[in-house]
Formats: sequence, structure tokens, C-alpha cells
Amino acid sequence: QVQLVESGGGLVQAGESLRLSCAASGSTSAINGMGWYRQAPGKQREMVAVISRLGSTNYVDSVKGRFTISRDNAKNTVYLQMNSLKPEDTGVYYCNAGRGAKWIAVGDSWGQGTQVTVSS
Repeated sequence: QVQLVESGGGLVQAGESLRLSCAASGSTSAINGMGWYRQAPGKQREMVAVISRLGSTNYVDSVKGRFTISRDNAKNTVYLQMNSLKPEDTGVYYCNAGRGAKWIAVGDSWGQGTQVTVSS
């Protein structure tokens, strides 16, 4: 079992930055892919960014060039640096971790979510 705890959400104005963190505990040695997903009101949850244990990354097109995902394997923590935030980035951001060989696939562990609100 893997437990995930997110932090760093909040209310910002358009153009500002936020940094999300997600700390994993439990069976962390088995984690391969980690990532961030978000869900806006009335919309389906979508992948924002994912990163493999070795540092390969993948982003949804709408955040490329603005968001950066990184991880510290020694601390079992994944980060999401979000710059130039837009109102459409508003939503609940969830941390995700998986133990499968395909790091880009959705994992089976989820955090509780952290709210990000961007005002115009």
C-alpha cells in the first residue's frame, strides 16, 4: 500500500505561480510512475503531468512550457511547479502513484487532492 499526501494548493491571480508537493509513504520502493491529475467542476479528471522513476516526463498540451514536474526519489516526493497560471487551471489537483511497468499509465494510489484556484 502507498499513501499520498498533497500540499501547496491555494488561491492565486492569473500569471502567478504555485508549487504543489506530494509525499509518498508505505511501499514506496515499488513506485514507478508518479503524476498529477486535475478535475475542474463539471469536468472529468485529466492527466496534467507524469514522471517516471528515472525522470522521463509527459505533459498535457495545455500546460507545456508553464508547468514542470519533478521528483526526489530519496524523499519519495513529487513536485509540480506551476507558472503563468490561468483561470482554466482551476481545479482539484490529485497526486497519483503506480507500481506498474508502464510509468505513464494511471497508478492505483491517489492522494486526497488539493484545491488550486486561479482568479482572472
